[in-house]
This record gives sequence, C-alpha cells and structure tokens, in this order.
Amino acid sequence: MKNARPVYLDYQATTPTDPRVVEAMLPWFTERFGNPHSTSHGFGREAAEAVEEARAEVAALIGAEPREIVFTSGATESNNLAIKGVARFRRRHEGRDHVVTLSTEHKCVLESAQALEAEGFAVTYLPVGPDGILDPGALEAAVSERTALVSVMAAHNEIGVLQPIAELARLAHAKGAFFHTDAAQAVGKIPLDVAAMGIDLLSISGHKLYGPKGIGALYVRRRPRVRVLPLIDGGGQERGLRSGTLPTPLCVGLGRAAAIAAAEMETERARIAGLRDRLLDGLRRRLPGIRVNGALEPRLPGNLNVSFPGIDAVALLAACDGLAVSTGSACSSARVEPSYVLRALGLDEATAQGAIRIGIGRFTTQAEIDFAVDALAAAVQGLKSELAQAK
Repeated sequence: MKNARPVYLDYQATTPTDPRVVEAMLPWFTERFGNPHSTSHGFGREAAEAVEEARAEVAALIGAEPREIVFTSGATESNNLAIKGVARFRRRHEGRDHVVTLSTEHKCVLESAQALEAEGFAVTYLPVGPDGILDPGALEAAVSERTALVSVMAAHNEIGVLQPIAELARLAHAKGAFFHTDAAQAVGKIPLDVAAMGIDLLSISGHKLYGPKGIGALYVRRRPRVRVLPLIDGGGQERGLRSGTLPTPLCVGLGRAAAIAAAEMETERARIAGLRDRLLDGLRRRLPGIRVNGALEPRLPGNLNVSFPGIDAVALLAACDGLAVSTGSACSSARVEPSYVLRALGLDEATAQGAIRIGIGRFTTQAEIDFAVDALAAAVQGLKSELAQAK
C-alpha cells in the first residue's frame, strides 16, 4: 500500500524542525553572524545576547536557572558529560566509585557506564519489570555510600514508558548520590520541574523537540552544587564545562523550540494522546492479538510500540513502504537484531523481532493515523496469507 509521500510516524527518532524555529534561526546564519564569545564589538555582543536569551528559554521549560544550562551538541554529549564528569569528580574528591543505571538505558548511557567500568568504577545495571518500569525498591537496595551517580531515563526512546523520577531521585539522595536523567524524549512532551523532582543533572536534545540537530543542553544544579569534570578542554566556554565556540543559530533554535513547547505542551499532549488512542483502537479492531510492549500508562502520549504475532517487523515495513516507522531500537548499528530493550522486558526473540515503534507528533494528522491503520492492517494480512500459502 503506497502513499505519494511516506507518512512520517517516527517522532522518537527525530522531529521535523518547526517552521517558527527555522524562521528564528535564519538571521543568525547570515547578517547576524558574530561570534558570541567576541564581545568587544556589536556583532559579538548581539550574538551573546541571543545565546543568553535562548539559555533562559531552555531553563524556563524545566524550571531551572539560566546559568544552570550548559549548551552541548546534543543528548549523547550531555549524557557523556554528566555521567563521566560527575563520576570522575566524585571519585577523585570523595572516593565514590559506584554508578547505578538501568539495563534498558540508551546506548550512549550504557557505553558511558562501560567506559567507567574500564577505568575501575563499579557499575550496577538494574533490571526493569515486564512493563519496562523500575521498581524503586531495587534502586534503594543498589545505592550505597559509595554511589556517585544514579542515571535513569525519564521517558524511554523505544517503549515510551515514564519512570518515577521524583521517587528515584529521593532514594539516590538518601545515600548522597546525585541523580541524572536522560530527558531527551521527555523535554517539551511532558511537564518537568528539576527542583520539584529533585533532579541534579538533565540531558536535552534539540532535534527531539522540533529544534535543529546538532544542539542540546545539560542542566547542572547549582544549589546544592553539582561538580563535573569537563570532557573537552579549550577556551573555557560554558563556565569551563564545555569549551568551544557556541553555534548561535542552533542555540537560538533550541531556545525558540523550548519556548514553543512551554506555551503549547498541554494542548499538544491531549491532541497527540488522542491520535495514539485512535491508532491503537484501529489496529486492535483490524488485527486482534497485537501486543503493546511496555506499560500504556504512564507513557509518552505519542509513543506506541507493538508486536504482531508471527510477523517479522522488517518484512512488515517493506510491505507498507508508504509509512515511516522504526523497527527495534534507534541509534544503534544497521544490523537487524532483536531489541535489547524488549528482551529486557522478557519478550521472546520472535516477539521482539516483530516489534515496531510508532511515534506521533506535532504535525501528525488524523488522516495520517487512519492511513497508518489501513497500511499496517493490509500488510499484516498480506504477510499472513503468504505464510499460510507457504506451509
């Protein structure tokens, strides 16, 4: 089943840049091209002012102070800086040499933890339940006086489940550990307040909230102060935490994206959740027996991860090439293999191999949802018919 242009339902992988964001960025590529760190003249000063305005917009979205926001190249860098930077500082100055995270975290978190293990840190990888959610009791048992940092993703990039961040942060703090969350999927989609939730470090990605690629941020709490060893040495920009000339257009874009999200999040959440429910209801009517992977609540409003019994996901998407969705986990190698996240939920290989991730977002329409139901239903039924004939 084909459409003139594929219907895009992969908003967890990336979001289209909002036209309002593009409009805000454009002048900073051309006539306003100053270096924000060269403030001896007007070109640099206006760029610096734009960067600081963007910093304030990002901070406002998560309830932070502007000076607690460090611009980075994206959530991967932010996660690396938070995890390695805090762990190394606390081992050097406090003797804390233990990190706790989840087995279902994004690869950049798991790889950062493994890099620390190679440096002699102890790392605990906690399992999640069949619903994808961590039992707080497991974290409480794992954290000790040696723990430097706990890192738990706020909203999962693959199955969309939301972790009980405030409770987990409280348990980390009870033993003196700092709490970091990879909030790349959560920022701008669900309300977050770093003070109310007890978050010490929080990672942001621009292209996950309708901003440009190549820009992100790390929130670093000032009171009580969180100390971080930098990963990049240089001119000492971003208060010495992240050296390098800031890309003014991208900073402006991230700021504008954050401001739009702050203004429109509530109405957008309700609309997108309604579209997801329409999609799931349609699939269940047409394809009895489909499985939703991970808890439906609490979950990102635009995420749906489903498996179709007896159907291979790669074959399924090839059969409905008018639809852009994902198979397995994103940001990994090009190899086709069962998702480590779904296997951690206890799914067998065949069920995990048959899973697809559907991401609904700001520009998704009801007509596109109905198209997706028709396309997936027709493709699944066609593949089942082929399998039956082959037997």
